[in-house]
Amino acid sequence: MTSEKRNILNRLLQAWPHGSVVVSSWLKSQGVYQQLVHEYEKNGWIRSVGRGAYVRAGDVFDWKGGLNAVQNQLGLPVHIADKTALQLQGYAHFLPLGTGGILSLFAQPGTRLPTWFKQYDWGASIRYTTANLFSSNTDIGLTHKSLGSFSIKLSTPERAMMELLYLVPDRESFEEAGLLMEGLATLRPDLVQILLEQCASVKVKRLFLYLSEQSGHPWLEDINTARINMGKGKRVIYKGGRLDAKYGITVPPSNPRQQGSM
Repeated sequence: MTSEKRNILNRLLQAWPHGSVVVSSWLKSQGVYQQLVHEYEKNGWIRSVGRGAYVRAGDVFDWKGGLNAVQNQLGLPVHIADKTALQLQGYAHFLPLGTGGILSLFAQPGTRLPTWFKQYDWGASIRYTTANLFSSNTDIGLTHKSLGSFSIKLSTPERAMMELLYLVPDRESFEEAGLLMEGLATLRPDLVQILLEQCASVKVKRLFLYLSEQSGHPWLEDINTARINMGKGKRVIYKGGRLDAKYGITVPPSNPRQQGSM
C-alpha cells in the first residue's frame, strides 16, 4: 500500500464512528472511492455487511450502528418508535429487545429501508411502519439519544406511546398497551397536548386519553380536550368488548389493568 493510500486510510479510520456502519456515499465524502474501498476490503481493513455498507474490521456493532448510517448518512426519515423507543428511554424494561426481540421503526410513507439494513441479521426482527401519524409536523415529539461516537433519532415517550396505540389491535394488544401506559406517570402535558392536537388518527387520540384516564395519571388534568379533534362515530378497537360511552371506543369487558395482570 502506498503512503498516500495509507494516509487516506488513517484519516478514514479516525473519522469513522466506532460501532457504526458506513455507506458508500459517506466513504466517498471522505475521499475513499470504490476502487480504494475494494483494496481496503481485500487487505482486511474493512468488511462489507451488504451492498454499499461497511464496518471496520474487528469493530463491535449492532442495529444502532446500522440505523446511524440510515439516519445520518443516507438522511432517510426513519426513527426508532413505539416499544423500542420506550425501552431505550427506561420504560418497558420488561420487554425483550435483542435476540428474538422486535426493533420498531416508523417512517414517512414512501420511505424504503436500504436492502443491506433489512437483510442483515441484527438479532432482532424489524417491524417497519410507514404512516402520516403527525402530518402537519413530522418531527414533533422526536429526540436524539447519544451513543458515544454518534446519536440516533427516536420518539419521545409521549410520541412513542401514540405510535404504539396506532398498532392496536392488529400488531399490539390492548392489554399490553394498558400496561405500558401505566408506567408513563411522568409524561409532559405540554408535549402531550401538542401531539394530540396534531395527531391524524382519531383512534389513537381516543385510546390514548382513555388509557391515561384508566391509569389515573395526574398530568391528564392539564390536557385541554376541547382543543383536540376527537372525530365522530364509534371505533371498534376491542372486538367483543363493551362500548365506552365517553370516548366512543370498544374496550375490554373489565378493567384492562386487571386483565393484563391475570
